[in-house]
Amino acid sequence: MPTPLAERMRPTKLDDIIGQKHLVGKDGVIRKMIEQNNISSFILWGPPGTGKTTLAKITAKSAKRQFYTLSAVSSGVKDVREVIEKAKKSVFFDNPSPILFIDEIHRFNKSQQDALLGAVEDGTIVLIGATTENPSFEVISALLSRCHIYILENLNVEELEEILEKAVKQDEILKNKKIKIVENKALIQYSGGDARKLLNILETVLSTQSAEPFIVNNDMVKFAIQNNQPAYDKGGEWHYDVISAFIKSVRGSDPDAAVYWLARMLAAGEDVKFIARRLIILAAEDIGLANPNALLIATNCFNAVNVVGMPEARIILSQTTIYLATSAKSNSAYLAIDNALNTVKETGNLNVPLHLRNAPTKLMKELGYGEDYKYPHAFPGNYVEQQYLPDELSNTKFYIPGNNNKEKK
Repeated sequence: MPTPLAERMRPTKLDDIIGQKHLVGKDGVIRKMIEQNNISSFILWGPPGTGKTTLAKITAKSAKRQFYTLSAVSSGVKDVREVIEKAKKSVFFDNPSPILFIDEIHRFNKSQQDALLGAVEDGTIVLIGATTENPSFEVISALLSRCHIYILENLNVEELEEILEKAVKQDEILKNKKIKIVENKALIQYSGGDARKLLNILETVLSTQSAEPFIVNNDMVKFAIQNNQPAYDKGGEWHYDVISAFIKSVRGSDPDAAVYWLARMLAAGEDVKFIARRLIILAAEDIGLANPNALLIATNCFNAVNVVGMPEARIILSQTTIYLATSAKSNSAYLAIDNALNTVKETGNLNVPLHLRNAPTKLMKELGYGEDYKYPHAFPGNYVEQQYLPDELSNTKFYIPGNNNKEKK
């Protein structure tokens, strides 16, 4: 049985990596690290199929470091300690510290992470972790403080198309076949920015045909997907499709669909804290100021399921899911902060108006700091019109109220 296409196409050097230019491009931080042969511990955080494992392997190979790998799913404290002992024995003369790569590091419990601390701190090993979860939720602060966090992004359409073209033209098996990609819209859409999933779908479509030329079009992709849907795997790519369906059902105000996808996750043994965190994000991003209580309920939901656990946590999650799905929706707060962040990025550090500045010293007062500031509580209704934005942005609107009763009020 041949090696899967996605594995055959795994890049082996930095220049082969498609996407993640902020990390591996000309001025990318990881490229600079390798070029200077100064590898420090870091955690790669991003969706599946964006190159976390590949980047770890290439970093070790490019830096000519010994490479150990552990999976957080199957490794325990004993395995961690064994690797650390091997690393200690391998460091002699001027040999650089070996790299330990831990896949799904968010699944390591506290004792497993504690076992790593000393070796990372004294340089016995250089740690590279990979996670699809926000490291601040699952990685202990002591370990987190010793690692840089680098975020990987979903691949865009152009990058996915480049990967497709490369696979058809350069793969050792596919390059000897006549393959016509008539349409790629469904391929790109179903991949969801995941290179591995893209190549798996392509391979599945080709496997349904027995004679050349092998044709790839949207209908064939949809047929192949529908007939090869895997069972829910909380560690695999199908996990991300189901959580996506769950989120979109709540956002779309469909409580029945939302509860169905919730049940799918619970039946598969999904971590209830993972689901509850997603509900907190939903409450802020999609309901927001249309119903501020939603965030309070979602936060309490997280605390409750953390204390109660399964099977009773299913009731708390169901109640919160239905509440959020049937609540009024607004993304005005989400849009406001993104608009403000974009403006900050474009305009830089604009000066704070003099009347808003703090004036703790006599000199600052003489320079006009705080002068002409109007104290709102000294005016009727505790409100007075005055400029709070930098001069260059006066009258700029970041927050546009949503079309709902709460925000209209």
